[in-house]
Amino acid sequence: MEIVNQHKDYNRTNHLVFSCQYHVVFCPKYRRRVLVGKIEERLKELILMKQKDYDYKIIEMETMPDHVHLLIDVNPKIGIYNVISKIKGFTSHSLREEFPELKSRLPSMWTRSKFISSVGSVSIDIVKKYIEEQKGV
Repeated sequence: MEIVNQHKDYNRTNHLVFSCQYHVVFCPKYRRRVLVGKIEERLKELILMKQKDYDYKIIEMETMPDHVHLLIDVNPKIGIYNVISKIKGFTSHSLREEFPELKSRLPSMWTRSKFISSVGSVSIDIVKKYIEEQKGV
């Protein structure tokens, strides 16, 4: 069987071919508007840095001062919940170490909640467009 779809990139491992994209949103504790300037830049670097280690691929990413949008492709053997938990844990630890002012403003970097939606009911292009347009809001 051959998988053919011009609009979709498929990932491959030894025994798995997959394409599992999700739209994810998560927020700093108390929805504080701390994701600005150098903190915003560093957050994006940290998220991109761990793609290979945590087995995910960022398709699109946008940060607002009080929340993060990700369009992410995740290996189904690992799972989206685990990947987002790892991203939040790693970025929280790193950002709070590098920016001590975050420790005084927030007891923890992120809320425990997150929004996760599979990108199946709408096209991936629509979700990409939505994430890009969030900067203008």
